[in-house]
Amino acid sequence: MSRQITIDPVTRIEGHSKITIELDDNEQVKDAHFHVTQLRGFEKFCEGRPFSEMPSLMARICGICPVSHLIASAKACDGLLAVRVPPTAIKLRRILNLAQMMQSHALSFFYLSSPDLLLGMDGDPAKRNIFGVLEAYPTLARDGVRLRQIGQQIIELLAGKRIHPAWVVPGGVSDPLTEATRDQIIAMLPDAQAIAERTLVWFKKAMEQYREEIRTFGNFPTLFMGLVNAEGDLEHYHGKLRVVDSRGHILQDGFDPPDYASFIGEKTEAWSYLKSSYYLPLGYPEGIYRVGPLARLNIVDRCGTPLADQEWAEFRELQRGAELSSFHFHYARLIEILYAAERIGELLNADDILDPHVRARAGANNLEGIGVAEAPRGTLIHHYRINEDGLITWANLIIATGHNNLAMNRSVLQVAKRYVDGSKLTEGMLNRVEAVIRTYDPCLSCSTHALGQMPLHIELRSAAGEVLDEVRR
Repeated sequence: MSRQITIDPVTRIEGHSKITIELDDNEQVKDAHFHVTQLRGFEKFCEGRPFSEMPSLMARICGICPVSHLIASAKACDGLLAVRVPPTAIKLRRILNLAQMMQSHALSFFYLSSPDLLLGMDGDPAKRNIFGVLEAYPTLARDGVRLRQIGQQIIELLAGKRIHPAWVVPGGVSDPLTEATRDQIIAMLPDAQAIAERTLVWFKKAMEQYREEIRTFGNFPTLFMGLVNAEGDLEHYHGKLRVVDSRGHILQDGFDPPDYASFIGEKTEAWSYLKSSYYLPLGYPEGIYRVGPLARLNIVDRCGTPLADQEWAEFRELQRGAELSSFHFHYARLIEILYAAERIGELLNADDILDPHVRARAGANNLEGIGVAEAPRGTLIHHYRINEDGLITWANLIIATGHNNLAMNRSVLQVAKRYVDGSKLTEGMLNRVEAVIRTYDPCLSCSTHALGQMPLHIELRSAAGEVLDEVRR
């Protein structure tokens, strides 16, 4: 008789989830699912609110990547205003988003995933955490803490606080950059760059120990999607969305973000509160694609900064065409950290970076606005509709983790089939099933939203665990 293995909760990720693995009569893996067990529904919460409040409200969706929501929301509101955002304000928004990229990638790589990489997938779970890394590899652990600190300090210096800032507003930013703040940020960048460079040196050597994981951690053909600029370079703030296939061939080059509904579909499944996005021309589930740092490095023609371009060239030599293994999300994050340090420096040295004109003001001139930006985990879409009074009547958020949902589920199944033996379970084999989810760095409190009639199952249990009543929708 078949049975089920449940990993609950999935650890070292942001949010609440579990994994179920179905075994057949021979104790071999038959199926597996990644279940997101929390529902927040921000689209409904914001209905009736003035659109001018949306950036500050949306920044509160997540404490890990508030800047990403702040920027995507403000860009949607820019569309409602129909204004030209001052060039200096765009540069300042870019710097803030890159600082967010730096601190979030550092959190994912050093705090959440490095325990597996440094202490081993089969290591003692009591020590396989950031404190165990600090004990065994103090220099690398301190580098991770310092790198995240730099990113957070840049956010605080620009936006006033590290978590849930409100500095980015419809039409620009609320305050210009001062010379003293600029110089303070510039002084931090060499440290960030040095940490990124030495971590890349270590990681590229360490990959030799993880050949099997690289081969099986989400290693399958999919599409990849993300923003590129007009030259096809790495882009996190503005541009067009490019889709490439598993061989790296451009499938859809440069569709405008406001046209996303013509290319991206959304679907719900009864076993998760996380929507699954798919590429509409191929349908569901054949239109599976991935977003985030791995996808961004797969779709671009180059990064656009000297050191990151050199690392990107090495990265793309790993495999002809697109790099398919989700294990290499880790590698891509380190390259993006290096890029962020270089690019922030370039932006801060722009001639107009201290210009006091950083906000365009207007009332609502459009009844619909769409904002798209690249969050650390991938493409983030905010879509709003308002009434004549400027109140939100409808909102749709497509979060990076939702884009990756189909790929995460297929990855869980691939790893479970490779490592899980139902007749003799070990902690290490189950940790690998969790570790493949950590490669995507899912942000689940961001990504659980409504689409039509969401499934709901509530059980009322006694103190002894007996089911007294249940409701299903």
